[in-house]
Amino acid sequence: MTIFEKIIAREIPAKIVFEDDEVLAFHDVNPQAPVHVLIVPKRVVARLDEAKESDAQLLGKLILVARKIARELGVSESGYRLVINSGPNAGESVPHLHVHLLGKRSLGWPPG
Repeated sequence: MTIFEKIIAREIPAKIVFEDDEVLAFHDVNPQAPVHVLIVPKRVVARLDEAKESDAQLLGKLILVARKIARELGVSESGYRLVINSGPNAGESVPHLHVHLLGKRSLGWPPG
């Protein structure tokens, strides 16, 4: 069971900002920006590279939930970044697909 599954099951506390039947979003405990929220599907998809065509609706929902949260947290106008790490060389540390929403500071390019 990954840390995200434990958070979804409420075995580990988290500062939740959004939840519905398919998605949970919460503040990262090790933020890399003043706003750093993780948007996690409740159904486990290990990583983007393992997503299937049947996951298309869920993948789209993750992005739309990120947009909603960005508006609610006041980063829409100044800008924000969405990041999905897929695989260890990309910085994936939890094998459970998730989207990072980062904002409220200038984000350099290229990343990482």
